[in-house]
Amino acid sequence: MTTNNSYFRRDGDIPLLDCTIPEHFADIASRYSDQQAVVSVPQKQSLSYLELSCRIDNLAKALIHDGFGIGDRVGIWSTNNLQWIIVQMATARIGAILVNINPAYRVQELEFALQRSQVQCLFIIPLYRESNYQAMLTELLPELRRCDNDRFSSPVLPHLRRIIVFDPYSLEHPVCAQKGFTPWPKMLDGAQWVSNEQLATMSASLNAGDTINIQYTSGTTGLPKAVMLSHHNILNNAYFTARAMHFNNQDRLCVPVPFYHCFGMVLANLLCFSVGATVVIACDHFDSKAVLETIQQQCCTAVHGVPTMFIAELELPNFNQFKLDTLRTGIMAGAPCPSALMKRVKREMHCLEILIGYGQTEASPLTHLTAREDSLERQTESVGKNLPHQEVKIIDVDSGEIVPLGIAGEICFRGYHVMQG
Repeated sequence: MTTNNSYFRRDGDIPLLDCTIPEHFADIASRYSDQQAVVSVPQKQSLSYLELSCRIDNLAKALIHDGFGIGDRVGIWSTNNLQWIIVQMATARIGAILVNINPAYRVQELEFALQRSQVQCLFIIPLYRESNYQAMLTELLPELRRCDNDRFSSPVLPHLRRIIVFDPYSLEHPVCAQKGFTPWPKMLDGAQWVSNEQLATMSASLNAGDTINIQYTSGTTGLPKAVMLSHHNILNNAYFTARAMHFNNQDRLCVPVPFYHCFGMVLANLLCFSVGATVVIACDHFDSKAVLETIQQQCCTAVHGVPTMFIAELELPNFNQFKLDTLRTGIMAGAPCPSALMKRVKREMHCLEILIGYGQTEASPLTHLTAREDSLERQTESVGKNLPHQEVKIIDVDSGEIVPLGIAGEICFRGYHVMQG
């Protein structure tokens, strides 16, 4: 429905998905069982949908054995890797709430996030570059030094009772976990004591409206805010974004954006899994050369990124040596996307259907997206229109009234995608 004011409701030609993430994923995994679900270039590993499904179920059963289930908070503090994805989908499988922790956090920021979300179980990597995650946790929780086993309690984080540590590059050879930390393989040992029937029963009791994820906003107006998102929120946002991109099981998405952010977790991982496409992890942390090498080697059809990522890729001294003609689409978002940059990406990266997205974590996250059918001007100089089943309006900040088209004001959203609470 359109009028001469700034309110717009976009109806959908197909209904919203009315299922949980594990229900939808089970259908996709059965249809595309032999196809690649995830390729991790840094780890030199890949998993088919069948293999990924088995890994997810194994971790889900281990979590159940450890006493975690519906509504429990499970955090992950890590760079991009296969294990991040397995934790993401395993927590959804049992109805636990995944809490995304920025791997750049220092001790004070970590304490705030873990306390605020009442995290009960935390997955971490040992270290990355200058960040020693075990050392920072031990600084925050001195009780870890006095642990005789991997069970502990602390007045600083009274809800936290389990810390799982994993090295993405040597899972077969467990990391030297310090006191109080449980190595990933030891955690998985518990899976053998939980049957497939127990897992299926727990998964069947989930509701699409259940909160499944807590993400922290950037905190540009103060301390980061915890955003609660449901199966219904993020699964539908991922699915309708995939449809807008004309994505299917033949597509391969190069992912340089971080998984802890909604761009990576929802608009990359979940987007691919919603239609049977392949997630291609280019790097632990953004590296422009690694991204271009991955696109070429893995024949990626899509690539995501914020504007500065695309600029860094285009400005590589040997950019012209990379073969990028398999690219078709992708999303540029996260900051204003200059028209000149969009045109360069289309022309020089052969990404003719690159789209501009706009949204916010509180909206699951995507609210607006350009379309490949749009004119070049609209594709490069706007953020398009809102996705199906969403409403948007712009109001006067003083009166609260809807303003006419072309007048600045506060943007408001309504629909399936608005956060819980």
